[in-house]
Amino acid sequence: MNAFVEKPPSASRAALKSPLVMGYEVVIGFETHAQLSTQSKIFSRAATAFGAEPNTQACAVDLALPGTLPVMNKGAVERAIQFGLAIGAHVAKKSIFARKNYFYPDLPKGYQISQFEIPVVQGGEIEFFLGEQKMSVRLERAHLEEDAGKSLHEDFVGQTGIDLNRAGTPLLEIVTQPDMRSSAEAVAYAKELHKIVTWIGICDGNMQEGSFRCDANVSVRKPGEALGTRREVKNLNSFKFMQQAIDYEVRWQIEQIEDGHAIQQATVLFNPDTGETRAMRTKEDAADYRYFPDPDLPPLVISDEWVQRVRAEMTELPRVMAARFVSDYGLSDYDATALTQSRVIAAYFEAATKACGQPKLVSNWLMGEVSRRLNTDEIALDACPVSALYLAALIARIADGTISNNAAKQVLDKLWLEASATAEGQTAVGQVDQIIESDGLKQMNDSGELEKIVDDVLAANPKNIEEYKAGNAKALNALVGQIMKGSKGKANPQQVNDLLRQKLD
Repeated sequence: MNAFVEKPPSASRAALKSPLVMGYEVVIGFETHAQLSTQSKIFSRAATAFGAEPNTQACAVDLALPGTLPVMNKGAVERAIQFGLAIGAHVAKKSIFARKNYFYPDLPKGYQISQFEIPVVQGGEIEFFLGEQKMSVRLERAHLEEDAGKSLHEDFVGQTGIDLNRAGTPLLEIVTQPDMRSSAEAVAYAKELHKIVTWIGICDGNMQEGSFRCDANVSVRKPGEALGTRREVKNLNSFKFMQQAIDYEVRWQIEQIEDGHAIQQATVLFNPDTGETRAMRTKEDAADYRYFPDPDLPPLVISDEWVQRVRAEMTELPRVMAARFVSDYGLSDYDATALTQSRVIAAYFEAATKACGQPKLVSNWLMGEVSRRLNTDEIALDACPVSALYLAALIARIADGTISNNAAKQVLDKLWLEASATAEGQTAVGQVDQIIESDGLKQMNDSGELEKIVDDVLAANPKNIEEYKAGNAKALNALVGQIMKGSKGKANPQQVNDLLRQKLD
C-alpha cells in the first residue's frame, strides 16, 4: 500500500536546500518489504527456509484450501513491535488485518492478507548521515502482511512455473513519507533501515535472497509545485542498482516532461544490464484492491505489558549506542554513527578501546587502515585476521610514542599475516613488541641523538634556513624531510618540528 501524503517538513529538513536536477526537484519515497526472521509463516506452521525445492513449503493454509483458517504468528507480531520501538513509532494497541484483492498466478488465494486502515506501527523516523550531514526520513507506517509466491520464467523454453514456497512468508512493509531528494539520500536511508532491521534481528537483510526488497516511488517537479506523478521502481535488490535505477528514472521523467509528455503512474522494473527502467504495468491505487477486513482474523490486540516485555528484551539500539559512544568516549556524532553500522564493528571498537584506552585512535584506525585492508581483501570485519586486542596493542605503542604512524602500518602489515599464527601463550602485546624490536621500528626518543641529527641537517642546508627566515614555510618541510631521512624514519615528527622551530626561531 502507498500512503504518501506530503506533510510539512521538520525544521531541520526545511533548513536544507534540495538539490535540483536540470531545474527540477526530485521527490522519493520508499516502500520496503523486510522478511521477518521467524521459522514459520505468518498464518501457518509451514517453514520459511530459503532454497527448498519448489512447492515443498506451501501448506493447505497458505493455499487457502476449503476448511482452513489462518492463525497469527506471535513471533511476527513481536518483531513488528521491536521495529516500532527501534524507530520511536507508535505501536497500535489494536490493528486490523484486511484482504487486498488482486489476481496474479503466484497468489493462490486471489487475495493477500495485509493491513490497510490501521497498521500495527504508525509514524517514526529514521536518522542517518549523508556524508557528514545528518538527515532524517519520516515513516508513514509499517504493517504486517504475507508474501506471495514466485513466478519462475524459463525464457529458453518459453514457459513460466509457479513456486509457492514464499506464499505466506511474514513481511513487514515499511512505508516512508516522500522526504528524500536525491538517489544518494535514498541509498543512505535504505542502508540505515537495513542496519536497523538486521541489528535488532528481525530480518537477515539478505537482498539477493529477497529478504530485504525496496521499491522506490520517484517523481519530479518544479520547486514549489505540487507533487508530480510518481512511478514505482520495484524490487531493487542491491544498493548499487538502487542508485542507478533512481538516477535513470529521474532523467527519463525530466526528458518526458521537457518533450511535452505527461508522466503516467506506473510500476516499472530496472534492468541492470542496460541501466534502464521499463514499464511493467499501470500503477494501481488502494481502491483498485477492494480492501475489506479479513473475516477469518480477529483484530490484533497488543497490551502495554507485551510492549514493555519486548522493550526489556531488546538489545541496545544503534542510535542509543552511538549516543553512548559520544558521551563515554568523546567521539563525534559522525564517528559514533559509523562505528555503530553493525554490531560486529561496535563490539570490535569497544573491545579495542577497553584494552588500550584510546577511543579516538581506535576509531581512526578501524575506519581507516583496517577498513581499507578489509576492502582490499574483500572480507568482513568478523573475518579480520587482526583481532581487537592486537589492534589495541598496536595503538598503545603509538600512544606511548614507541612507534610512529608509518611504523605502525608496517607492524599492521605483519600482524595481518601473522596474528593468527601467534605462538601459544604469547600475548598480543608481546607479539606487537616483538615485531617492533625485530624490524627496528622503535621511534627515536633519545633527545641528544635527535638534536645531533638536527644540527647536522641545519649545517648542511643554509639555503633552506635563509628561505624559512624569509617567510617560505615550505623550507621547513624540506628540513623536516632531511631530518626524518637522517633518522631512518625513526624520529618523532612532532619532536622534530618543535626542535627545529626552537633552533630557527
